[in-house]
Amino acid sequence: MKVFTTILILIGFAFIGASFIVIAKHKTTPLKFIVPKGWPKPEYNFKKNPLTVEGFELGKKLFYDERLSKDSTISCGSCHQQFGAFATYDHNLSHGFNNSLTNRNAPALQNLAWQKEFMLDGGINHLDVQPLAPISAENEMAETIENVINKIQKDTAYRRMYKAAFGDETVNTQRTMKALSQFMLMLVSSNSKYDRVQRGEDSFNLPQRLGYEIFQQKCVSCHKPPFFTDFTYRNNGMPLDKTLNDVGRMLITRNANDSLKFRVPSLRNVMLTFPYGHDGRFFGLSNVFDHYRTKMQPIATTDSLLKNKLYLSNFQIGQLTAFLYTLTDSSFIKNPLFAPPGYYTTPFIHNH
Repeated sequence: MKVFTTILILIGFAFIGASFIVIAKHKTTPLKFIVPKGWPKPEYNFKKNPLTVEGFELGKKLFYDERLSKDSTISCGSCHQQFGAFATYDHNLSHGFNNSLTNRNAPALQNLAWQKEFMLDGGINHLDVQPLAPISAENEMAETIENVINKIQKDTAYRRMYKAAFGDETVNTQRTMKALSQFMLMLVSSNSKYDRVQRGEDSFNLPQRLGYEIFQQKCVSCHKPPFFTDFTYRNNGMPLDKTLNDVGRMLITRNANDSLKFRVPSLRNVMLTFPYGHDGRFFGLSNVFDHYRTKMQPIATTDSLLKNKLYLSNFQIGQLTAFLYTLTDSSFIKNPLFAPPGYYTTPFIHNH
């Protein structure tokens, strides 16, 4: 009996040992999230979704995978293009499934770790669920998350990546969303000339310096550094496009006081994110300046700072434009870590 008991114990230890071996085999490479000097603490809770190289790479593959759409023609990266600071470049309205048009111009994806709410109307309150909206919207990717999961599960390369990121080959909604978040969280833009000037590494020329002074007088109330937005929702006097009938934040709150209020856009990389406005109605900055000078149509919900429009002389516009160029972060829009697969050959730098 003792011999039999001893054998059972040894077998038990063997199984336990094998389990430890399996667990020990799954190791991920931590990916450090660097908060730029002087910036506030991020809003995102990284403890619930620790960044890893494996999770980032899975998220990147998902971000650029057109199979996330119903007809496998549209990826997240189709509307959020790196060379346009991850905004929709050149098109006023983003394009969706079956050549349909959305109601809005896709905003730039940058510095998302500091956001509490997402979408131009703030309709989503967590980054980990944000992709579900464009994936399922009929005029965007027009797919169901169930179908997305089914497609991914059939791909052996994906199953290997899920195992590398999460420990086994299980493909589910939570892991998919967390991987996408890991990629998007790393989209930090903090190295423009403006940033280098703030760090004492560069200096403005005269027009840029004068433009910065004008910016602080005219614009900083809504476009606060370091994000160049205060993340609030404001009506800036843009009349309703009766074709789109997009009333903005009021769609979410059902409060008439929020009519035509949209999130204040970040001005980082603003020279690359045209056209401007929630519906892309302003093709260039000159159109934006003309709007604030003469074409605003204030109503009851228009922001109090803009009730009397915003006076800007031609000289001020010229200097402001010079300053806004300093918000372009070339290292961000050319970073090979964020580029579509195969676009660059530079390998992942694990100590990034």
